[in-house]
Amino acid sequence: MFSKDKWNEILESLTSNVFRTLLTAFGVFWGIFILVILLAAGNGLENGVKQGFSGIATNSMFMWTMPTTKAYDGLPKGRRYNFKIGDVQAIKENVNGIEYVSPRNQLGGFGGANNVTRGLKSGAYNVYGDYPEIIKQEPMNIIKGRFINQNDIEQKRKVAVIGTGVQKGLYDIGEEVLGSYIKIQGVNFMVIGMYEKTTSTRGDLEEAQKQIFVPFSAYSQAFNMGNVVGWMAITAKDGYSITNLKSDVFDVVKKRHRINPEDDNAVGNFDLYEQYTKISGLFLALDAVAYLVGILVLFSGVIGISNIMLIVVKERTKEIGVRRALGATPWQIRGQILFESVFLTIIAGMAGIIFATLVIFVLNQFLGASASPETMFINPSVDYITVLIALCILIFAGLLAGFIPAQNAIRVKPVEALRTE
Repeated sequence: MFSKDKWNEILESLTSNVFRTLLTAFGVFWGIFILVILLAAGNGLENGVKQGFSGIATNSMFMWTMPTTKAYDGLPKGRRYNFKIGDVQAIKENVNGIEYVSPRNQLGGFGGANNVTRGLKSGAYNVYGDYPEIIKQEPMNIIKGRFINQNDIEQKRKVAVIGTGVQKGLYDIGEEVLGSYIKIQGVNFMVIGMYEKTTSTRGDLEEAQKQIFVPFSAYSQAFNMGNVVGWMAITAKDGYSITNLKSDVFDVVKKRHRINPEDDNAVGNFDLYEQYTKISGLFLALDAVAYLVGILVLFSGVIGISNIMLIVVKERTKEIGVRRALGATPWQIRGQILFESVFLTIIAGMAGIIFATLVIFVLNQFLGASASPETMFINPSVDYITVLIALCILIFAGLLAGFIPAQNAIRVKPVEALRTE
């Protein structure tokens, strides 16, 4: 219930020595400010890192062949083998929970010899023989034309989708790309689309624009690959974990290629989902550290408030004695001290939250002006849940700060208090 006298008493108590009150409140202000800033910084870093995974099917792995390390079925160790196109269907049929299995072949690349020409211009680019499903596993914006489709696969069409980096290297400004031809190791491919990437799993966004995608079947025919598969991109369905399914995938491959079931080194892999899970766990740990550091700093402010409330109780000993003599119960005395402590804590804490919000707003304005796809720190912020948690921490801190002074207050005996000068 609202009591004007009680609020006047609280304000009079806190303003009787303004400088002392401000110094004491600063500890709580600074503690909650640090807590909010640390949590916002953690979210900003998390947003930046996860932007690198945006559009990527994170529940995926990449798989390639390695020399066998154990003899099996009359075959020696150290044997090399190749995936076959039949492995794709075998994995789909024998491993429950697989969404996509995309076989890939690759040639060329950055740092290699020039493998693509157009007229007098040439360049070294990564060329991938792919199936249409790869666009669902790897982020790619088609800005002109289209991506390869199933008809391209079935009819072995020599068509290509190029990146914006390839366009800059092989075409003049304003020159039409669609319908033109490029030569990949001497074989003509017609350009049917152009893509642009905003993220890259390998971290080099500029190089990610310098890739060429052609139908897997046309690639195999043009470059005499037969039914050989270089490597595969495999994605699990929603509700399944590729980390849990990959051992079943390996078992299928080992059985088809007569590899020792215990030879764990014969199939190389990169588990993107496992890495993504580790990163998510890292940010949970960072949030925990932020809470720990913020609460420890806040605790120093709580100690300050507790000290000032002890002094206030000492200064008001006679007043407390009078109130006790007039019939005030211990709970009324205790409640008054606790209420003052919580009030001071919340006021200081809310000021810290408001100041932290202003700092975050200014920082977001600055980051928004200098944002780029490769920025690793994006939109540092805290949500309403975090603010509510901070308020709960403040209330608890205020109660904690006022508990000992309140206990001291109710121990005051009226007769002794009235004798105090």
